[in-house]
Amino acid sequence: MKSAVSEKIIRHLSVIEGQVRGLKKMLEEDTYCIDVITQTSAVRNSLSSIEEKLLENHLNTCAIAQMKSEKQEQAVNEILKVYKLAKRK
Repeated sequence: MKSAVSEKIIRHLSVIEGQVRGLKKMLEEDTYCIDVITQTSAVRNSLSSIEEKLLENHLNTCAIAQMKSEKQEQAVNEILKVYKLAKRK
């Protein structure tokens, strides 16, 4: 069964999917560049929001479970991996 967090994220991804389709249409219709850039920024912010929700959920569930089951090293490595990915932006 999907968690409530997963269901919210799936709904949010559906919205982003619509935004991306809108971007494609804007380009096909030769929409003014600044309007397209504004929309790409909205998509990027939406994806960033999803990343934050996923990380928060991971820390509150998976990471805690790993710590309790003596998989601390795995938890730390995963958190560092996400941190390094975020620094690349």
